[in-house]
Amino acid sequence: MAPRIAIVGRPNVGKSTLFNRLVGKKLALVDDLPGVTRDRREGEAELLGLKFRIVDTAGFEEDAIETLPGRMRAQTEAAVEDADLALFVIDARAGLMPLDEHIARWLRAGDTPVVVLANKAEGSAGDHGLMEAFSLGFGEPIAFSAEHGQGLADLFQAIRPHIEREEDEFADENEDEGDEGEEDEANDGPLKLAIVGRPNAGKSTLINRILGEDRLITGPEAGITRDSIAIDWRWPAPDGSVRDVRLIDTAGMRKRAKVQEKLEKLSVADALHSIDFAEVVVLLLDATLGLEAQDLKIADKVLSEGRALVIALNKWDVSENGSSLYQGVRKALDEGLAQVRGVPLLTVSGATGKGIDDLIGAAFDTREAWSSRVSTSLLNRWFDTALEANPPPAPGGKRIKLRYITQARTRPPTFALFGTRLDDLPESYRRYLINGIRRELGFGAVPVRLHLRSSKNPFDTKKKR
Repeated sequence: MAPRIAIVGRPNVGKSTLFNRLVGKKLALVDDLPGVTRDRREGEAELLGLKFRIVDTAGFEEDAIETLPGRMRAQTEAAVEDADLALFVIDARAGLMPLDEHIARWLRAGDTPVVVLANKAEGSAGDHGLMEAFSLGFGEPIAFSAEHGQGLADLFQAIRPHIEREEDEFADENEDEGDEGEEDEANDGPLKLAIVGRPNAGKSTLINRILGEDRLITGPEAGITRDSIAIDWRWPAPDGSVRDVRLIDTAGMRKRAKVQEKLEKLSVADALHSIDFAEVVVLLLDATLGLEAQDLKIADKVLSEGRALVIALNKWDVSENGSSLYQGVRKALDEGLAQVRGVPLLTVSGATGKGIDDLIGAAFDTREAWSSRVSTSLLNRWFDTALEANPPPAPGGKRIKLRYITQARTRPPTFALFGTRLDDLPESYRRYLINGIRRELGFGAVPVRLHLRSSKNPFDTKKKR
């Protein structure tokens, strides 16, 4: 495991900006509003050649544990406890606050080494706060600007001893293991599995149950999750194998007309960005509410992006009239997602853990279909049979000739159809071919794309005017 560094501090001191600076991407949401970050977010960071895991945490607050800020603080405490080093960020321009001193006392009581960053120290406005930071008792603070990248060399010097020590200890522990401890890596890498849905569908609760720990903040409040949080996990499959999964929790997506606040718009945009980079997307429905129009819009968005889709009915343990509910949702999905009939529909419970192995197994099976390639010979045999069973129409008495088909790519499966006068090919016939590909060639309910490529007539000498 790479050395782990946690960023800690009170709200609105620039922790997420520092996180984005170290990972080299704008992964964490940043806004002037305090308390944007809620769940801890991890990323691969590199600073002047030093490589480590960086953990962004929520702003540290003193509220009771049963409140949302209290639950956020518990996540921060867990992140620091697991870290090899804590970066304690203060606002140099605002100077030390009572909450900064409270955080310092808490950090001194723990075992995790601490480096103090006096952020927002560009210019002379932060000089007073920088001098005050000496009183925290963690040695010389670093004058830093996460926004402008100032102080990176000093930060490098401060964290380098901790990073190198952890790397040396890891090497000592593994120097005698040789190659026997290495495991065969899957050719296709970890399953990138995003969980999406409306607010309060139970996405974070389900992921916590999958992980077997309270990794994400949950509660009765709708819209707790803001950032999309990626968590690496190893699934102990029922067949005894262990498979890698990258779980991605996302913010709830309401109807566009209801999304007014800037921060919620940023959260939804982040969720849509996660869909783009996922392989399989689980659309989580609340079984106590059934299927709504917004669920179909989310599903359509997933399919239009070419992602593989699995749908799960959550809170199944407290649902009523289970059989009729399931059949009703199944029928509504087939009608509402007519372009991809038969999308896997499973029942799960984030509270009890029911159906989790079935859900993960279905996601792996769906990715396999989404990534598969058909041999040219099998594809052409199917194509000939499909044309013989249902020849293309001849609109206006002019024949449409379909010559051959080839698979251009996978993920999603994409095919190119060559022929003449394909601009006149009816959409209904195109759907006939796509449905046949899914049904006869083993692609199931994954999105399949078919591109039409008309052959050029070498004897056509007419010029366009």
